[in-house]
Amino acid sequence: MIFVLLSVICSVTVAVLLKLAKQNGVETKQVIVWNYPAAVALTYFVLQPDLKLLEWDTMPVTLYTTLAILLPGMFVFIALSIRYSGLVKTEVAQRLSLFIPLLASFFLFHEKMEEHKMLGISIGLLAILCSIGWQKSQNDEGTKDGRYKMRYPLLVFVGMGIIDILFKQVALHVNIPYISSMFIIFVMAMFVATLLLFYFLFVEKQSFSRKAVGYGLVLGVFNFCNILFYMKAHRALPENPSVVFTGMNIGVISLGALIGVLFFKERLSLLNYLGIALSIVSVLIIAYL
Repeated sequence: MIFVLLSVICSVTVAVLLKLAKQNGVETKQVIVWNYPAAVALTYFVLQPDLKLLEWDTMPVTLYTTLAILLPGMFVFIALSIRYSGLVKTEVAQRLSLFIPLLASFFLFHEKMEEHKMLGISIGLLAILCSIGWQKSQNDEGTKDGRYKMRYPLLVFVGMGIIDILFKQVALHVNIPYISSMFIIFVMAMFVATLLLFYFLFVEKQSFSRKAVGYGLVLGVFNFCNILFYMKAHRALPENPSVVFTGMNIGVISLGALIGVLFFKERLSLLNYLGIALSIVSVLIIAYL
């Protein structure tokens, strides 16, 4: 379980770094860009993907490209969600996105859906509505379109669920090792992020931020370690994947809520706390019933 704990800490640290960067006046868009060089380098040197055996003609280029675009794009929405809705609600939305691939397996891939999973998904969707809330954000008061706190968490919820479905499709390509696929996707995402950096600098006229480079590289380290420890947890507990699944999701929701409330003084209503409790119940139902 030590690997599960380390993965939880790294996952929450990623969100905390984005929150701290914004509080310290660092442009989070640039932070996200510099996350990818670190992730690519660590994936290459630590996981050592075997690129020599790749069959380039059978590579799912469209799938890889879609993920390469979605990954940095979703990071932007996560940063916006943390900014406008807080760390707690963002973590809940991100963790409960697991229900989207479950629903996809039922409606799109025609897998048999057990009753307890449907119950867990129903409770999870209710948890999303309770934990995100419908109040206007103080940051958004007075804006023309009247943004709501729920907008960005819902985008995170849907986007992360779609990414999960696509990564599951990547895993089905057995002729390409999963680690090699992950490395290629990270490289392509780094290319997309570099294009975004040029857009930020030359179109949006942002000033180049050295602090963003530092934050981004550290972010990339924790982002990679989150994936690494999660993989190690599954390898250490091959007979108990539900333990890893449950520990990871409940751990992130609980630790994220604790840090958000205690360290960042995020204000949650009773409805929000109910949503957090329901999210934990829904994960337990899916994993153990």
